Amino acid sequence: MRGNYKVITLCGSTRFKDAFLEAQKRLTLEGNIVISVGLFGHSGDSEVWAEGTKEMLDDMHKRKIDMADEIFVINVDGYIGASTRSEIEYAKATGKTVRYLVDEKDTI
Repeated sequence: MRGNYKVITLCGSTRFKDAFLEAQKRLTLEGNIVISVGLFGHSGDSEVWAEGTKEMLDDMHKRKIDMADEIFVINVDGYIGASTRSEIEYAKATGKTVRYLVDEKDTI
């Protein structure tokens, strides 16, 4: 918590840019500090694919998780890719709460 505000880091595939923006808006209006991705590689930000950039961004996102009280997974239609799965495992290993856009049991 920072003051009265919970800090939430958004995680998920960057192909879901609209869902990221919607979740960021909703969670902010609910009184949370929201940390998101800086680039949407799967939604047109081609800079992500320059040599070494994706690896840097993946590491940077783990540092964003370090700053958070919890993560909120943008798992549209239950989709969770390898990078997001790694972030979920990292969050759990560091004692963070993990919440999902789509409840995991609804995707089975």
